[in-house]
Amino acid sequence: MGKKDNDFESWRGGDVSKSTCRSHTQSGSFKQRTQQATLDMYNSSDETPLQPDSAFLYDDVISDDPAGMGSQGGDEDDEEGHLDYHIGLVMKERYEVMSMLGEGAFGRVVECIDRHKDERVAVKIVRNFETFCEVARSEIAVLEEINRLDDDNTFACVRMLDWFEHEGHICIVFELLGLSTFEFVQQNNFLPFSMEQIRYMAFQIFRAVSFLHRNKLTHTDLKPENILFVCSDFDPVYDHNTMCEQRKPRSLDVKVVDFGTATFDHQHHESLVSTRHYRAPEVILDLGWNQSCDVWSLGCVLIEFYLGRTLFPSHDCKEHLAMMEKVLGPIPSHLLQQTRKKHYVHDGRLNWDEQSSSDDYIRKYCQPLKQHMAMKSKDEQLLFDLLSCMLEYDVCRRITLEEALWHPFFSPLRTQKQPQCS
Repeated sequence: MGKKDNDFESWRGGDVSKSTCRSHTQSGSFKQRTQQATLDMYNSSDETPLQPDSAFLYDDVISDDPAGMGSQGGDEDDEEGHLDYHIGLVMKERYEVMSMLGEGAFGRVVECIDRHKDERVAVKIVRNFETFCEVARSEIAVLEEINRLDDDNTFACVRMLDWFEHEGHICIVFELLGLSTFEFVQQNNFLPFSMEQIRYMAFQIFRAVSFLHRNKLTHTDLKPENILFVCSDFDPVYDHNTMCEQRKPRSLDVKVVDFGTATFDHQHHESLVSTRHYRAPEVILDLGWNQSCDVWSLGCVLIEFYLGRTLFPSHDCKEHLAMMEKVLGPIPSHLLQQTRKKHYVHDGRLNWDEQSSSDDYIRKYCQPLKQHMAMKSKDEQLLFDLLSCMLEYDVCRRITLEEALWHPFFSPLRTQKQPQCS
């Protein structure tokens, strides 16, 4: 147990979203090959793509040289190493394929009926390349560890139910969940969640990730796409303020998914982790990172729940840092002095041209954090106080999730057994 999880994409019950793709395997060969592919594409600019869903980095590697990925294609595989399945296919004499849920770099996710239990599940069918199989075996190991550590399913982490091999493909069986919180907001015309909804969902998420941290595991890719509703059924509600119909989720139970880049404390820490919009400053500045990078990411998630849009719609690393300064104030000089990204610094300050067109873009979309408050109610003031503690540049000063769970913002959930959510 304790091997690092290495999935390439996030799985959802209903869809698959591509996430940042970086190998964390300890074997070396795949890790070196994929790292070099990224370096070749971005060495000159030190940038990663704008889109948070950037699995195409490794799609390039795969399509250029599929044989080099260690193809073990079987009779039922297509030319890209996917299982050429059909509706009604029964795997392991147990899982009957009902429909396609999504497809990505790692493989395909299908909805199945578990004939033994007569329940619907999601099955991830990994592409039949040795490197992907290696990644899948690591993922299975970390999911088994999570299951062992949380054997009564107390914490809101996606549950692996089973795994098996079919025609050379590793298949991982998950509980079937609903839409991601990002998809829900997207389908709700990007209307934000209410304060009570944010509080209830955040409390579950913080408890889940705090559980991971206590067990020396960092998720490293927390974002709305990787937080799924257990059930995304909703009721239509007419809002008189916006004069339009909104979707009100019937249940606010959520789960954290996609442990594809999760890293245990004792394992090698890649220098670049997290999807760009949720990436902590210490990662961008190459200062090293620890579990507190998850805290930063969740701060970005919470403000996105509140606004209905991302806080840092950045295009590159330096622009991202400039956006942080616009929202949170200047980056402390001691952090800039320590960075190995010396081209980000000039005269002890962020090397940023305030006369550039990019700065015009930043001024348009970014403003000091507390100016984002709509009503300045007591709950909003508490939320933004919590956010200011989470979006702290210095990891030594950033709040931990264990501490965050005791913040006054969550007091209503600690003082009643059954919180009421609206």
